Amino acid sequence: MTFRLVLLAAALTVAVPAIAKPVVGQPAPDFSVTDAAGKTQSLSAYKGKTVVLEWNNPECPFVRKHYGAENMQSQQAAATKDGVVWLTVNSGAQGKQGHLDPTSAVAYIDKVGGKESAYLLDADGKVGHAYDAKTTPHMYVIDKDGVLRYMGGIDSIASTDVDDIPKATQYVTQALGELAAGKPVSVSSSEPYGCSVKYGS
Repeated sequence: MTFRLVLLAAALTVAVPAIAKPVVGQPAPDFSVTDAAGKTQSLSAYKGKTVVLEWNNPECPFVRKHYGAENMQSQQAAATKDGVVWLTVNSGAQGKQGHLDPTSAVAYIDKVGGKESAYLLDADGKVGHAYDAKTTPHMYVIDKDGVLRYMGGIDSIASTDVDDIPKATQYVTQALGELAAGKPVSVSSSEPYGCSVKYGS
């Protein structure tokens, strides 16, 4: 009897598919989630446009570094001016650090002067898990065909020091420029750095 239970447990384990991790050069996972304005946002709705995904936690010192220096806002503004869709994602679960409801998300955007196209509220973590988002910030660049072209850190220096921003290679800006020029992305992945995403499970 025990042996049969072991076999059954093993069969069930095999039968449950693992969540596929995103792969550069492959189609980016689609999603449907509500933003801070109450609008449903999906990746497929932006087919034909380049999309940036930025994971955010307002209380994370690494996020505060880039927003405090207005590095993130300037990148958002430059990208959206060029027709890029910039989606900021908050996967903090309710009761966890950085979680925002719609009202507090709108207040946060106003406070920091965010220039993103939309601020996505992913409290159940579905979008975050689909992209295997690990840190805030964790950045992704998706081309006009819906193919993932970059994932990793916002830049090349993993620190909370604002003075490091001018010294660092800005990977997202670089990737966007190369895509716009019809060139391959020279750095397609890097190690993300920041605070861990505060998932509920």
